[in-house]
Amino acid sequence: MRDAVELVRLPAVLTIPGDSFAGGAAAGWPYGKRGWAMPAASACFYLAGMALNDYADRELDAVERPERPIPSGRVSPGEALALASGLTGAGLGIATAVGGRAALRIAVPVAAAAWTYDLAAKDTPAGPAVMASARGLDVLLGAGGRPRRAALPACAVAGHTLGVTTLSRGEVHGGSRRTGLAALATTASAATAAVVAALPRRQRTGPHDTAPSGAAVPHRATASNRANAIRRATASAAFAATYVGTVGRAQVRAARNPDAATVRTATGAGVRGVIGLQAALVAGTGAIGLAGGLLAAGPIARLASKVVSPT
Repeated sequence: MRDAVELVRLPAVLTIPGDSFAGGAAAGWPYGKRGWAMPAASACFYLAGMALNDYADRELDAVERPERPIPSGRVSPGEALALASGLTGAGLGIATAVGGRAALRIAVPVAAAAWTYDLAAKDTPAGPAVMASARGLDVLLGAGGRPRRAALPACAVAGHTLGVTTLSRGEVHGGSRRTGLAALATTASAATAAVVAALPRRQRTGPHDTAPSGAAVPHRATASNRANAIRRATASAAFAATYVGTVGRAQVRAARNPDAATVRTATGAGVRGVIGLQAALVAGTGAIGLAGGLLAAGPIARLASKVVSPT
């Protein structure tokens, strides 16, 4: 069991539920109560990708990371491939049970992107973009048939993933100052997108608004709406600041000193730090309690990563 936990880098799965929650919150929770099960589908896809990653890298890991489960002989390549296949099937099944065909139309590309990255694109220039698309689609998985409403959160998570994945290429042999700065730029852009997503779509300044039915809405109601909008934006900005503080600080160090150890630390911070971005996106919709719950997973992931590395 411990070998399987290490193979799939289990602590990192805590960074996944926020994807579909961010999409679901932005889209108005299209699956209703069933939507709370969608993160399980996302988790299956993520864990499958981790197992498939080690299957694809087994020969390289035999040289660079011989302590990993496959090159050390603790897990066979066939077992890793079977686990990845089973988890992918489970993810597709859960997504279909929760959201039917609408969810399956997104779940299949999520799974396809993960498999494409590990088996074909990882070592190519397109690798980071493919991985970013997988995480962006994972956000849309929570949005059901309302992808436009979750487009900005999806872009924010995809942008974060693009930066972290590009930076991670220097985990073994070191990176470059330019890569560290590029990752920092994507972190800043993702945080900005989260705050922008929290801003109200329309500003009304008159003493009365007009409801869809044509009836007048009292000024105090619009004042309450403005207060709620300010509260959402403030909470989102606070969570975004936490995200930038944890992820950005590590990326600054990687830009200043891009040796393998520093880049590896920054990559780990980026993998775990996406939770702060997800919390900012969820808080921007008004679900501040849920955002706080997501953020609470951060310290747990950090402690667990001391036992099982997320990278």
